[in-house]
Formats: sequence, C-alpha cells, structure tokens
Amino acid sequence: MKSMPSLVTIVALVILAPISSFSADILPKTVRDFGAVGDGKADDTAAIQKAVDSGVGGVVFPKGVYRLSGTVTIDLDKVGFTSLIADGTAKVVMAGAGPAFHFVGTHEGSADPGTIKPNVWERQRTPLVRGLEITAAEGNKEADGIEATGTMQLTVTETVIHDLRHAIRLTKRDRNILISACHLYHNSGCGILYDHVNLHQSNIVGCHISYNAGGGVVTRGGEVRNVQIGTCDIESNMKADAPPTANVLIDCTDGSTDEVTIIGCTLQHNNKSPGSANIRVIGKGITSTKNATETQEGHIAIIGNAMSDVQINVHLQHARGVSITGNTFWEGFEHDLLIEDSQAIVVGPNDFDRNPRYVVNGNWAKDLNGLVFRNCADCKLSGFLVKGVWKKEAAVLLENCDRCTLTDLSILDYDGYGLWMKNCTRCRVSDCVIGDDRPHQDEVGKIHTVSLKIDGGKDNWVRGNVLTNGSIYQLDAVTFEGNRR
Repeated sequence: MKSMPSLVTIVALVILAPISSFSADILPKTVRDFGAVGDGKADDTAAIQKAVDSGVGGVVFPKGVYRLSGTVTIDLDKVGFTSLIADGTAKVVMAGAGPAFHFVGTHEGSADPGTIKPNVWERQRTPLVRGLEITAAEGNKEADGIEATGTMQLTVTETVIHDLRHAIRLTKRDRNILISACHLYHNSGCGILYDHVNLHQSNIVGCHISYNAGGGVVTRGGEVRNVQIGTCDIESNMKADAPPTANVLIDCTDGSTDEVTIIGCTLQHNNKSPGSANIRVIGKGITSTKNATETQEGHIAIIGNAMSDVQINVHLQHARGVSITGNTFWEGFEHDLLIEDSQAIVVGPNDFDRNPRYVVNGNWAKDLNGLVFRNCADCKLSGFLVKGVWKKEAAVLLENCDRCTLTDLSILDYDGYGLWMKNCTRCRVSDCVIGDDRPHQDEVGKIHTVSLKIDGGKDNWVRGNVLTNGSIYQLDAVTFEGNRR
C-alpha cells in the first residue's frame, strides 16, 4: 500500500507548480484584468476603481507603475471586504489632490463587540494594504497616501509611502488600527496623522518614520486613546524652515489624547530645526461634554527609548500622569527634559549623559542638555543619572514647584549649579550625590560650581545627600539635615 503524501509535500507541489498548470478560474484577478496599464503614463484611476467596485475583494497590483488622477474610494459597505495587495514591485503615483486611496466605512461604535453592527462584520472589517509603494506625481503638493474614515481594523503593512503630503491620515472615527513594517518617508506633512479623529486602540510597530516635515506620529485634537508606538525608528520629522513639531507630537488642543505608550524606539534629529523635539505633549485639552472644560491630558509611558539630536528631547506642557523611565538621552541642544505646568510626572532611572563617542559629529559641547521642571506639582524624580550639563545655569532646575520628591539622583560634572530650586515649596531632596570633580580650577584654586542652591520657597527638606561642591540656601526655606560635603 502506497503511503499518502504529507500536507507539506502537497503545499510544496502547489507552490512550485507552473502557473500554466492552474485553471484560469482559480487565478486571482489583478487590476490589469480591469483595464489598468501600469506603464506610469496612462490614467489607471477608473480601472482600479472598477476593480475595487467589482467586489473581487483582493485587488492585486502586479509589477508596474499605476498613475492616478484622483482618489480611489473603497466604500466598504458597498463593495465588501477589500484588500490592496502587492509584493513590493507595484508603484502607485498620485497626480490628483487628496488621498490615493480612501477607505470609508460606517463603523460608529467603539471596540466593544456589542457596539459593532452586523454589516461591519459582514462587509467591512479589516481592510488591508500590503506591499505597495505610494507616492505623488512630481510637483503635486496636495496628495496624501492613505486616508481611513469610519473603518474597523484597518491594517497597513509592508508598504512604503513617500513624497506626498501626509502618508497615512485617520479622520472622523476609526477603531483598532494596525500599522506595521512600513516605511513612511520624506513627506511634506506627517508620517501618521490622527486628524481630529475619534480613535481608540491603534498600534504602530516596527516602522521607519522619517523625514516627514510636519511630524512623525502626530495627534491633533479629536478623542484618541490607547496608542502603542513600539520598536520604530522615528527620525528627523521636521524642517528648519517649518513650524516647530516633533518626532512624536501629541497635541490635545481642541480635544484629548490619553493612554499612550512609546517603547523601544530610536527617536532622533534634527537639532537645526527651531523648537524641534523627539516627544512633545501639549496636554491642555478639553472634555467632550457639551460644556467643554479644560483638562490636563496624559497617562503616557515613555520607556526604553534612545533619544538624541534635537532642541528638546522630551517636552511636556500641561500634562498629567506621564512616566519616563529606562531611556537614554543625549544631545538635547536646549534641554533633555522640559516639563512645564504639569503634575504627577514620574522620572525614574534614565541616563542623561554627554558621551565623547559623539565628538565626531562636530557638535561636541554645543548641546546644553539638562532638566527643567517649571510650575509643576506632585512629581517624583528617582534613580537617574545626569552628567555633563555644560554652559547652563543648572543641571537640574526646579522652579515654582510644589510637593516634588528627588531621591537617589546622581548629578555630576556640570557647569553652574548641580540642583537649583527656585521658589519651591514642600519638596524633599534625599540620598543624592551631586558633585563636579572635573579639574577646572582657576589660578587660586577656586572651583566655580555649586552642588545645591535653594532660592526662596518654604517647607523644603534636604537630607542625607553628598554635596561635593557645597550648597547655598536660606535657613527659612529648608530643613537641612545629615548632608555631607
């Protein structure tokens, strides 16, 4: 009795079999079957729209250059489940205004299964874009790559979108967005723009997002929750002659963004752009109620990232509930951290250093670095290292802050003051090592740095620290106990 071939053998035979051995009935149709030419000259808009509207589902793009004069709209409730599929050899050139592809659904609920109407599951869920290149025709400044409105589970993967305005734009209302393994490159606007959208649950994973002049990942207004940005390279998403932006910009003006995790990314460049930041949170938002009131948005975790070469590495304004830990910072040309008008900020073990490794880039000693907390309350600073803050009044500055604790910090080799507290109240500094041991004495042997300075304020407590270069403080502003000099 002959043994039956294994499942693996059958699959291998199917994969290796010549195309001619298959019936034409089972070969997938491509956009060429609907009249697309793919020579980069012919207008393929109508043909690709016809392929979408046919309800074939998997709209396949063979190798070629497909020119569009207008948007291809994927009306999901009308055409049913739809994917745009290529293998990396198909290029779409958008010559018109607006998005090359606009996915339009009717989902109005949340991610709760009970709010998803039957037609969404039966016709609309999980539109997919895979393996395409999307760009703009030369000189076209009004084209976007992909827009999604009213979608459930849009997935964009293994796709390159470049030289447009916005690469991916999310509008009105969407849910459960997944963007992975994409290259979003050199667009005049944003890499990914949450444009006043109501969107909960989105994941951005393993992407290169770089050289987008309006910002890398940007949220503006809307109601955005549960954003996970992980293991991405996000760099130089700004221009010297453009308004200030950031590699990750969370702008809550006219809305709110909360529950964000940025983890395991490299965020860097470009210090030549005024106001540039790696991460910027503008947290003053509004509630979505009829009588809108101002809020401080946050619940943001910034974990395990490498950040460098911008004016400000992390900038928080009017934020609440932000945790920053396990990151490494260098080349913050104005500041490593600038935290203003915020509360409940936790800065844990991080490395804020000046590394001689980077003397080769020509910027050695041009960056100021340092940490500034201004008009903040209820913040906890613990276990981090600050080293090599030069040409700045203080390595760590707290100004007009209340109920902040600073514990187990190492603040080393700074110009000016190691820690400077101005008009602070009810703050505690304990178990820190603050000292400048560099050999930079003048001719009479005087060292011009001071470990700790406290100006004004009241009810502060400084205890059990090692202050190598001494301290300056007002007796009525601080309880000073058990410190070594």
